[in-house]
Amino acid sequence: MNVREWSLILFTILGQMSVGAFLFLVVVYFYANRKAGAEEANRFGDRALYAILPVMVLAFLASFLHLGKIANAPKAVTNLATSWLSREILFGVLFAVVAFLFAFLQWRKIGSFAVRSIVAVITGLVGIALVYSMSAIYMMETQPAWNTFATPAQFATTTLLLGMLALGAAFVANYAYVAKKVPEHVETQSKLLLSVMRWVATGSVVLLGVEFIIIPIYLSLLASMGGEAAQTASLMISNFGVVFGFRLFLVFLGAGILCVFIFKNALGPGKEKALSYFAYSAFVLVLAAEILGRFLFYATHVQIGI
Repeated sequence: MNVREWSLILFTILGQMSVGAFLFLVVVYFYANRKAGAEEANRFGDRALYAILPVMVLAFLASFLHLGKIANAPKAVTNLATSWLSREILFGVLFAVVAFLFAFLQWRKIGSFAVRSIVAVITGLVGIALVYSMSAIYMMETQPAWNTFATPAQFATTTLLLGMLALGAAFVANYAYVAKKVPEHVETQSKLLLSVMRWVATGSVVLLGVEFIIIPIYLSLLASMGGEAAQTASLMISNFGVVFGFRLFLVFLGAGILCVFIFKNALGPGKEKALSYFAYSAFVLVLAAEILGRFLFYATHVQIGI
C-alpha cells in the first residue's frame, strides 16, 4: 500500500471516530442535563468535546495527503451533483465548522442549553451525512467487494464503536481531572460516569455482535459472487489470514472481554481507577483492530478491469 492509501485509512478512521464520539456526546449531554443539571452536564462533557476537535484536524490533514496538494481541495468539491467525493468533502467541512461552532458556544456558554443543543443536533446530522458519503464513494460496480451492504454497515459500526470507546476514555480522564481540581463535585460526577460507562460497555458488546454477524455473511456473499469478489474473500482468508485473525482477536478482546469486565468489576463507587485502566485498554485495542480492518478493506479489493 502507498502513502495515499494509508492517508485514506487515517482519514476514514479518524473522521468516523470523530462523528461517532460527537453523536454519543450529544446523547450524554442530554442525559447529564436531565440527571444533574446543565452545570454538571457541562463539567462532565466539555473536556471530552474539546478532545474531539484535534482528532478532526488530524483527519483533515490525512485527507490532504490523499489529495496530494492542499490546492487541489477546492477542485475536489466542484461536482456536488454527481460526485460522492465532492459531497464527502462538503459534509466534512460543514461538520468541522458546526462542531467548532458548538465547541465555541460551549466554551463561552453563549445561548441557553437548549440553543446549544439544537446546534449539537445539527452537527450530529451533518456527521451522519459525512459517514454515509464516505461509504457511498466506494459503492461502485467496478469494485465488487466494496459494492455491498457491508461497506456502509462496517463504516457505521466503526463510527459508533470507536466513538463510544473514545468518549469512554475521555470521560474517565475528565473524572480524574475533576476529582483533583474540584473534589466537591466528585460524587455527582462519579454517578454520571458510572451510568454512562454502563452504556459504553453494553453498546460495545452489542456492536461487537453486529460486527461478528456482518463479517461471515460478507465473506459468504463474496464467495458466492465469484470473480473478483471471490478473489477478495480468498485474499482475506489466505494471504492476509494472520492480519484478519489478529484483527478479530483485538476487537473481541477490546469490545468484548474488557467491556464485560468493565460491566461486572469496575462499575461501583470507589472503582473509578480500575475503570480507567479498562476504558483506556478497550479503546486502544479496538482502535488498533479497526485500523487493521480498514487496511484489509483497501489491501484486498480486486477491481474489475484496469
